[in-house]
Amino acid sequence: MAVYKEPKTNTWKVYYRYTDWKGNRKQTTKRGFATKREALAWEREQLNKVTADLDMTFGSFVDTYTADMKNRIKANTWHTKEHILKTKILPYFEKRRISEIQPRDIIAWQNEMLRAKDKNGKAYSSVYLKTIHNQLSAIFNHAVRFYGLKENPTVKVGCMGKEKGREMLFWTREEYEKFSFAMMDKPVSFYAFEMLYWCGIREGELLALTPEDFDFERSTVTISKSYQRIDGRDVITDPKTPKSNRVIKMPQFLCDEMQEYLKQLYHVEKNSRIFEITKSYLHHEMDRGAKEAKVKRIRIHDLRHSHISLLIEMGYSAVAIADRVGHESISITYNYAHLFPSTQIDMADRLNDFRKVGI
Repeated sequence: MAVYKEPKTNTWKVYYRYTDWKGNRKQTTKRGFATKREALAWEREQLNKVTADLDMTFGSFVDTYTADMKNRIKANTWHTKEHILKTKILPYFEKRRISEIQPRDIIAWQNEMLRAKDKNGKAYSSVYLKTIHNQLSAIFNHAVRFYGLKENPTVKVGCMGKEKGREMLFWTREEYEKFSFAMMDKPVSFYAFEMLYWCGIREGELLALTPEDFDFERSTVTISKSYQRIDGRDVITDPKTPKSNRVIKMPQFLCDEMQEYLKQLYHVEKNSRIFEITKSYLHHEMDRGAKEAKVKRIRIHDLRHSHISLLIEMGYSAVAIADRVGHESISITYNYAHLFPSTQIDMADRLNDFRKVGI
């Protein structure tokens, strides 16, 4: 590396040479430093990054973390991480050397987050606080695991917030049918909600569906992708988890409805999205339909809960339900345990019968 002054602009520039991970020699130039000290500081920071020296700033290590992890994470997941990094973490730690950040600094940062308000003037929820903390911890864990940082300072402090799931709401079949009737004036809304309720698919899975995903001879729909809107772009990603890749058997009435809907889409390509609507559109329609049908307003994702509760009511096992809806683990299905019919009475009756036989 070398630092030079440019007489014409009265500023400083740095020639930066390094060897990349393939062994290729690279060179880059950085201009416009007001002082030699600034140029030397930038030069030193680049050297720290190349040698993975933990005297680098936290901001520089986030660049390293980004290069290591961005291509390994789904685009929508990374988008969320990046927003948290830029707005909740980097403003506090960006210029600190990562090796010098102490537990007391984490406590001070947590207190800032606990006092902070969202755009509506409300304190952050416990779930969001935990999400923010987990992201900071992930940065330090990466430094410990792969770059030789001695310890993760967030571990000594402990987590803020807590993982408290939202209330699980659902519609009964009768409530859904009232809602569905209210949706019949808009075909795209009606058919979209039919798929969500009767198949239990996720919102992103619905919006990624194409004609080639349907096999009407076998009465199936294949779930192999998910739709996201990121930075104004339509993005098709893999489903949420590996188990989310699945083939769902559809009831015959739903097959008939979807064939009817596809006939209405003139000149649609086999790999074109059949629901070219947005998530906000679905939320608006949920508001409208619930109001017209006079049923409680639930979230779009609660239609998935409604499908699962219907299957439980019909007597299907947790294993069968997990396979249909694409739960990564059956333990997720057991979160609906309170909906499964109690076997306690049956157990008592059978024990009573067994005792009588033994007498």
